[in-house]
Amino acid sequence: MSKPICVVAFILFLGTCAWSQSPSEAAPFTPAATGAAQSLQVPSDVPISPATRMMGEFKDSDVKFNVNELVDILRDRRHEGWVLAAYPDPRTGQPLIGAGFSLDLPEREHPQTDPLNPHPFLEPSSADLWQAAGFDPGRLDDILKVFYERKEMWSKRTWRRQLYSLPAQISDEDATQLVRVGVIQAIYNARAYCRSFDALTGPQQMAMAQLVYQMGVNLEHFNEFLAMINFSAEPAPELQGTDSATFADADAAPAFGNQTPEYWQGVQRSLMGSQWAHKYRTRAIAVIAMLDPAYGDDPSAAEQRVGAVLRPSVVHRRHGHGAAGARRVATNAHHRRAGKGRAARAHNRRRV
Repeated sequence: MSKPICVVAFILFLGTCAWSQSPSEAAPFTPAATGAAQSLQVPSDVPISPATRMMGEFKDSDVKFNVNELVDILRDRRHEGWVLAAYPDPRTGQPLIGAGFSLDLPEREHPQTDPLNPHPFLEPSSADLWQAAGFDPGRLDDILKVFYERKEMWSKRTWRRQLYSLPAQISDEDATQLVRVGVIQAIYNARAYCRSFDALTGPQQMAMAQLVYQMGVNLEHFNEFLAMINFSAEPAPELQGTDSATFADADAAPAFGNQTPEYWQGVQRSLMGSQWAHKYRTRAIAVIAMLDPAYGDDPSAAEQRVGAVLRPSVVHRRHGHGAAGARRVATNAHHRRAGKGRAARAHNRRRV
């Protein structure tokens, strides 16, 4: 869906899925179940949520990259999951759907701590984002009801076994729309993280949006990266006199918009040492490479430069465990060869 959602109309789907009391009998989603979408006039006395206002005010021309291209990247199975029924987060157990859209997050406070950045953060609840996507709140209630019924009955092993065979509760188009809502929120918050977001190149803006989409509020912990991406001739007062404000030499990074390649290499290195970059190396290479000002000239070369520095993680074994295992393998191989030799000699004697 390329056009923004009007702030005075919600797109409601008719005939939502009917779910029974038993999770095993939950009716699957079918395209005919939603029927034709219709626009309803919202009464003037109904307050418009900040998430809906954000969706209504956003225009694709607000950024320098193709929003649909980022949506396609994030809905790619190689980058994110893609499950059309509610499933538990592997770490927290909270319900997710589609490409990892959270279904029951409450609205959160996210104060802006950078006095030089007037743009606020927006962390609406899952219900607000669901409605901002144009979906009926009743559908969300039905999906959550079935999820929690299953959660009471199913073990983690059952979830893993059933994950990709669950009856669909939303369509591919619905899941894509939820990704788009998440992307728009990420762009909104990327401006709150980066003072000069509008001065970035298209690939750099996409990289910032991806970082926010994937990490959410956890991006707050990337202090070195945020200090460098916000570096200017006059750093924020709380950063003056600190090491984080002097990561780059003043000659190497003067005013924003005129940084040298060395400056951006420093910005990239501030992410390469993170646990995120090593845990999700392939994804991190693609994102970090976009921060290179020359990315648009040759994306493959930019990714190769990052990949040459961001090596795969080394698996450390307990002391002596690896060596002992190697000795056991060598010993077993020696015994197998010796046994084969004795059998061959006995066979030859019998032939003689």
